[in-house]
Amino acid sequence: MAVDYTTHDGVAVITLNNPPVNGLGLSTRAGIVEGIERAQQDPAVTAIVLTGAGKAFSGGADITEFNTPKATQEPTLGTVIKAVEGSAKPVVAAIHSVAMGGGLELALGAHYRIAAVGAQIALPEVKLGILPGAGGTQRLPRAIGLEAALNMIVSGNVVMSEKLAGSGLFDEVVEGDLAKAALAFATKVGAQKGPHPKVRDRKIVHAEAQGFIQFARNTVATLAKQFPAPHKCIDAVEAGVLNGFDKGLAVERECFMALVQTPESRALRHAFFGERAASKIPDVPSDTPVRDIKSVAVIGAGTMGGGIAMNFLNAGIPVTLLETKQDALDRGLATIRKNYEGNVKKGKLTADALEQRLALLRPTLSYDDLKNADLIVEAVFEELGVKEQVFRQLDEVAKSGAILASNTSTLDVNRIAAFTKRPQDVIGMHFFSPANVMKLLEVVRGEHTSKDVLATVMKLAKKIRKTAVVSGVCDGFIGNRMVEQYIRQALFMLEEGALPAQVDKAIEKFGFAMGPFRMSDLAGNDIGWAIRKRRYQEQPDMHYSKIADRLCETGRFGQKTGGGWYDYKAGDRNAHPSKLVDDMIVAYSQETGATRRKISDDEIVERLVFALANEGAKILEEGIASKASDIDMVYLTGYGFPLYRGGPMLYADTVGLYNVERAIRRYASQPNGDAWKAASSIGELAQQGRGFNR
Repeated sequence: MAVDYTTHDGVAVITLNNPPVNGLGLSTRAGIVEGIERAQQDPAVTAIVLTGAGKAFSGGADITEFNTPKATQEPTLGTVIKAVEGSAKPVVAAIHSVAMGGGLELALGAHYRIAAVGAQIALPEVKLGILPGAGGTQRLPRAIGLEAALNMIVSGNVVMSEKLAGSGLFDEVVEGDLAKAALAFATKVGAQKGPHPKVRDRKIVHAEAQGFIQFARNTVATLAKQFPAPHKCIDAVEAGVLNGFDKGLAVERECFMALVQTPESRALRHAFFGERAASKIPDVPSDTPVRDIKSVAVIGAGTMGGGIAMNFLNAGIPVTLLETKQDALDRGLATIRKNYEGNVKKGKLTADALEQRLALLRPTLSYDDLKNADLIVEAVFEELGVKEQVFRQLDEVAKSGAILASNTSTLDVNRIAAFTKRPQDVIGMHFFSPANVMKLLEVVRGEHTSKDVLATVMKLAKKIRKTAVVSGVCDGFIGNRMVEQYIRQALFMLEEGALPAQVDKAIEKFGFAMGPFRMSDLAGNDIGWAIRKRRYQEQPDMHYSKIADRLCETGRFGQKTGGGWYDYKAGDRNAHPSKLVDDMIVAYSQETGATRRKISDDEIVERLVFALANEGAKILEEGIASKASDIDMVYLTGYGFPLYRGGPMLYADTVGLYNVERAIRRYASQPNGDAWKAASSIGELAQQGRGFNR
């Protein structure tokens, strides 16, 4: 049963029981209405308590029913709230732990609300590109005031129940036994004569309502210009302020239906479900036993190793940090402390928490100190010979059952595993820089990686607050393999007529956080140079523009050398177009016989994004990624792809794979066209009228 019904001394208790967060699926909604009606018909019942079992009052809509007929089947949430609000006997919502989205809207339909301290209260629908669709935009302003409500609705942020104690949302906020307090409160109001108060009947009182609404519009226009949902939230709230509850509710419904159809909402919902789907691995059951990770070791105290260590320290896991030389170890420890001190200054961390985290860190110069670690992460120089030395030593000192992980970004995890006698315990954990900030973790599954090792690392990723995506073994895995084709196209366009600033501006206008040339300058152009040198030996048939090599030959490696594709000034991280580099590009085109032409911003965007999607399709065909949404999660969380476009694979779906294939054929017939070979699945899916995600 999704809803339990009991009675206690004249009080009916309707308990939502749909784990894990009491989502308001069809059976739950129907159960609530049945419970309300049952209580009306029982003369012994004087009041009703509506509450949730387990870990939540209600987290809102049941996500398992999204995009199914059940999501809109009667009783809808609006119908449920009408039944609650229309009850002749008072309904008391007893809220603990979580009341979000539809869960909060349901509580707002009750006559009274009582909450436990520490309950998380939110209307987060805007984060899915929609707005509260069951009266949230109308009732919350009447409960807590226009300004506080609009801030919550437009941001989608969580507010703790105790901060709303005096707002009019809650009749009581209790620290003790919520169930006992709710029964006592219900008994009291059940003895009172009706009618009982309804939030919908309250007035929205604000001295300068229109002025504040305009201020909110201006703010949203600046901070969320690519997202339509916050603007529609304001429209719905304003309608309720100007025209009353019922007309406001009608506008809310119109806005909700319009937003559901937008590409931005589709992208946000895709990202929401994609993040959850990433942890589901087709051949690894959810009940696969996992290994206990009580202590971690990190090899390498450089920028990456220190950042990796911080992830585990933040989660309360002791870390042994190994370096080969004392000065390198001291620098690494100083950087970790400096990063934490920066968080203290920003108010993100207390001084006590800083010391607690550093107390979990044990520096060492000896491999012997790694013998008790449950997980060892290697973060040394990206060269196979160096990795070999490390893993052969680990094989000697690590205890049986320890997981041995490499932070490699491109190297063959199977070859690394072969340096040990325990390849089943070896896995790739590719963190992204800065590792203590970036959400993405590529989990690279080797040929012999055991299922329990994979399950353990995926579970651990959640604990350290990473979005983990599983990749098979190939050069560059998912993210870097795709970005190589993206960079190839960017370099070809320099040969053909574009300049770095134009390419970067075009793709940044599309929504990328940073264009390919600013990104290369930040990461270091010498990194890409090293990869290309390896390519020239391993894949001599792959056509590459040599223009980036020429840049590197002059020592312009990016920000760290004061110049790369752009010029940089001391103390200024802004990229300034370089006449020297622009002249070098034009001269290179002349030397190679390339005819420079005007390249439109639309072409720049198409070539860069379709290069990503095309390589992503090949990755799916090869089974390197198990689903298209995994690829999108890599790009949304690790490469600055615009969230409101949903990732390269969803964007290709949005454009239509028929159109993507036509564009690839067109570019294949132009100069440097040998870099384009459409993945076979693009044409096949296009013929079926399908996309990567449907």
